[in-house]
Amino acid sequence: MNKTKIIATIGPVTANKDTLKSLLENGVDAFRINTTYASLNFCEQVINYINELSHLLKIYPAIILDIKGPIVKVGKIHNGSAFLKKDDKIRIFMHQVLGDRTKFSVDYPDLVSDLSINTTLKIDDIELKVLEKGEDYLICLVVKEGIIEENKAIKIPNTRLNRNFLNEQDKEIIRFANRKNIDFLALSYVSYSDDILEVSDLLINLGNNHIQIISKIQNMPAVDDIDNIIKVSDGIIIERKDLSLEIPLEKIPAIQKKIISKCHNKGIVSVVSTDLLKMIDTSDYPLRAEVSDIANAILDGSDAIMLSNETAIEKNPVETLKFLERIIKSTEEDIDYEYLLEKSIKTEKRDLAGSLAYSVSGCALRLNCKAIFTPTISGYTAKKISRYHPICLIIAASPNLDTIKSLSLNFGIYPILIDDLKSLDAIIDKSKNIAQNVLNLKEKDNIIITGGYPFKKIKTTNFMKIEEL
Repeated sequence: MNKTKIIATIGPVTANKDTLKSLLENGVDAFRINTTYASLNFCEQVINYINELSHLLKIYPAIILDIKGPIVKVGKIHNGSAFLKKDDKIRIFMHQVLGDRTKFSVDYPDLVSDLSINTTLKIDDIELKVLEKGEDYLICLVVKEGIIEENKAIKIPNTRLNRNFLNEQDKEIIRFANRKNIDFLALSYVSYSDDILEVSDLLINLGNNHIQIISKIQNMPAVDDIDNIIKVSDGIIIERKDLSLEIPLEKIPAIQKKIISKCHNKGIVSVVSTDLLKMIDTSDYPLRAEVSDIANAILDGSDAIMLSNETAIEKNPVETLKFLERIIKSTEEDIDYEYLLEKSIKTEKRDLAGSLAYSVSGCALRLNCKAIFTPTISGYTAKKISRYHPICLIIAASPNLDTIKSLSLNFGIYPILIDDLKSLDAIIDKSKNIAQNVLNLKEKDNIIITGGYPFKKIKTTNFMKIEEL
């Protein structure tokens, strides 16, 4: 059973019960729905399907809603796309027009006033340069040609638009997430820590203390402000494709390693968005570079790997997932668990919970324990231990479904829903049974039991017990 978590993005090819069921049964820990492209009706239908399957299969994945953030999108285009030829001029309108190879519209009316002459705009591989500004249009030169598609995001490197991070549509999506008890919000195009605080304030006003916030790092301002962003986030997604539009490709691996390390030090989730599309487009196998890319993210200490188009619009989502599982399983055999353990203790707070989490992880490594069992109400103990990346699974048992789903992205945690937490002796017996059923353990195998006792009264970790099966 893998310790590195997998996020699958849901799109047209996977938004049905049969495929969602196959994804769940083959190792998906969390489902992501990108509201940049999905309507709330689509979101609601998929969420209902996932909840039905969770009840049926007794598997409880997290649900992530991706908020589009302050991006500018291309409007409608005749036949859905058009080819922009190098050195041609194209007009960008602030009001709605049907686009073609000479013009298109955007969904942000203040773009003209926010941009300067010679500003660069990027739409996937297309690059435009602003030549002239009219009252409600821009005239741009096509610097790099390519096919423009409607609804695509326009990237404007090193330029901050004069707008709030959240617009009314984003706020409605957050209110929808609150009503549907979503587990995580992924915030696109974060630039500064204030962007996250704007979302946090809205959640506080809604009285929601369950939804966790994951910040997506997609531009240079976010990289520059990463320490402050990490302080106010529950997790980070590293979006390397978007980063490559602003940052030289050769710098991105080092940035990724730095961000994973910072997340690890602060005890928040790090997610790497990967790319297995070549596997689908060519020979049904990923390239060596793609396998190495995923493996390095895992070896560096990433908590989760995220699939995007591979499970949203491409033709072999389940096969891609299975191959990713194989890569993860093989790579985890080579993780330097001792290095990650000692690295974590250097930045751990000197408190009882942190010290016990370190001891638990260290004992698991030295004694070759087969599982760590932690009964939990809030998930706090399990997350503390996960930060140390122990060599064995952390079985987190809780009677709280929200807690179970909140642990879906943390490395090594296998969350289980139980009826109640009662006496310590009952918990020890239950932990042995669960560990044996989940991991097929053998006689004489060691497991560690840890948590806060008395349950529901103590809010921190205060005991550790090693049990031989």
